[in-house]
Amino acid sequence: MGLVQLYVIARHGESTLNFENRVNGDPNVPVHLTEKGRDEARLLGEQLAHVPLQLCVHTEFSRTRETAEIALAGRDVPLEEDAELGDIRIGELEGKTLDEYRTWKHTHSRSDAFPGGESLDDAARRYAGAFEHLLERPETAILVVTHEIPLRYAINAADGSDDLDGPAHLLANATPYLFDADALRRAIAQIRRLS
Repeated sequence: MGLVQLYVIARHGESTLNFENRVNGDPNVPVHLTEKGRDEARLLGEQLAHVPLQLCVHTEFSRTRETAEIALAGRDVPLEEDAELGDIRIGELEGKTLDEYRTWKHTHSRSDAFPGGESLDDAARRYAGAFEHLLERPETAILVVTHEIPLRYAINAADGSDDLDGPAHLLANATPYLFDADALRRAIAQIRRLS
């Protein structure tokens, strides 16, 4: 039996903008964790304490790096940034409320780009490419700290759903979701098929 590759994918801890129900797709806007988010990151670390992680990949958004650093405090796990796993680039909707974002999203198709940003389909293809790069890595146990949408797409696509946004939709912050290489391959193929 071959060695199992393990990919632990988690959303970052609660951020200040999560708390304010605002959206952020620009990594240059500093968005930090709330106290609750830091507690969630510590709990993630406790849940992964006995997993022999060899690498942690986070996005260029400060909230994912902060989550990773708290979760892995005291452990010798290298951190690496991957911008391709970053949140959806929402352009002119930057800083708007979640309701404004959802209203725009529900009146447009997945192939329509956010004004000054990218489309959901473009982001999905970007995530599929990033997941593909994870599969090419030599490490056998990788923690990925990312955002709700790439995680949601991975879960639903790996499960074979024809909807990247469901059935899994609202995902808890800093909760580990486990994928082996086959599950990640299924996710990549389905994301590509649906986008």
